Amino acid sequence: MKKNFLIALLLNLASMGQLHAQLFGGQLKSSTSPYPGGTVHCDPQSRTAVVTITTLTGRIWMDRNLGAQQVATNRQDPLSYGDLYQWGRGADGHQCRNSSTQTIQSTSDQPGHGNFITRSTGSSTSDWRNPHNGTLWQGVNGVNNPCPLGFRIPTEAEFNLEKGLWNQNDPFAGFNSVLKIPFMGFRETDGVILLPSQLPQFQAFWTSTISNNQSKAFQIRYDGFNGDAYVEVHARAHGYSVRCIKN
Repeated sequence: MKKNFLIALLLNLASMGQLHAQLFGGQLKSSTSPYPGGTVHCDPQSRTAVVTITTLTGRIWMDRNLGAQQVATNRQDPLSYGDLYQWGRGADGHQCRNSSTQTIQSTSDQPGHGNFITRSTGSSTSDWRNPHNGTLWQGVNGVNNPCPLGFRIPTEAEFNLEKGLWNQNDPFAGFNSVLKIPFMGFRETDGVILLPSQLPQFQAFWTSTISNNQSKAFQIRYDGFNGDAYVEVHARAHGYSVRCIKN
């Protein structure tokens, strides 16, 4: 009887371990989530696994976009797109591609809801927060850092360092690099999502680097013959992808 009880107990524990592995990206290390407290996962059953890669620069990155279920298998792999964050916001649910919208700006760093805060298109200084706060997302302990423990939002310089080692003659250097960057679309300041099929030549990630009341996004544009990667200032109300780097 005792033997049968022990076998049943072990099988039950193994089953719980498998469930934990599924929920936490296959990493059977502890029952504690590697993500910040209060993180809203857009697909709780397929949380982004914390798997790292080391690029030619020697830096350690997550191998997929934040919110993605897997590394991109092709340039338009839906499971690799991930979430779309407004600059400086935490993972409160607004980053989910099906999140609701509202027009009322937040007066604090944590809006207290998961709505995507919209602003009119065409305004270069549109921000989800009023007044602006350029101290968000700064470093591994930065306010609202959505990355897992020990990771943070990369800087402009870190993205540029990666770009400098890509094959400049490769029209799809971002995807063909070890970062496997897909075409993931983005969200306009008015809340409209542009899908990769609508804008197949454009990729964008937020950096933690700021410029006055705006922030800088790392962009890659393709014209069919070559890729042009650069950093450009964008309004913080945009929804762009996030790829975390290890501190």
